Amino acid sequence: MTTQAQQSSIQTEVVVDAPVDRAFRLFTEQFDKIKPREHNMLAVDIAESVFEPRAGGRVYDRGVDGTECQWARVLAYEPPERIVFTWDISPQWQIETDLDRASEVEVRFVAESPERTRVELEHRHLDRHGEGWEGLREGVGGANGWPLYLGRFAEQVAAVE
Repeated sequence: MTTQAQQSSIQTEVVVDAPVDRAFRLFTEQFDKIKPREHNMLAVDIAESVFEPRAGGRVYDRGVDGTECQWARVLAYEPPERIVFTWDISPQWQIETDLDRASEVEVRFVAESPERTRVELEHRHLDRHGEGWEGLREGVGGANGWPLYLGRFAEQVAAVE
C-alpha cells in the first residue's frame, strides 16, 4: 500500500487478489465492514454503515437507536471501474452543511490481471473545505484515514475468498 499527499489532494492504493468486478462489489456491498466503528459522528454507537450503490445515493451511518448521519453523496457509480462520492465532513470533523465546501473521493478499480485488482483512491479538492483544510488532508491521508480503510478492504477481500 502506498500513500502520497500533495497540494489539495491525497492518493493511496492497494492491490488485492480478486477480479475487478468482485473487488468493486466487495468495496460497495461490504462498506460496513471496511469503515471503522470509531469513525463516528453520531451520539450513539454505529449499528451499520451504508453505501447506497447508485449515483444520487447516500453514504451514511445508522446508530443503534435508528438515527442516521449522512456524510457523503454518491456522484458516480460505474461498476466495475469507479465510484465518486462527496466528503461532507468539515475540518472540525463535523457534518458540512454548505455542500459547496465538500471535497470528492474517487475510487478506481483497475484490473492488473484477471484475478488481481489495483484499487486507487484519490481524495481531491480538500481546499474547498476552507480554513483548516490542511489538517483534514493530514487526517484522511494519515494512518487512520483512507490507508486504514483500504487495509480493511484488503482484509475483507482475503477473508471472503
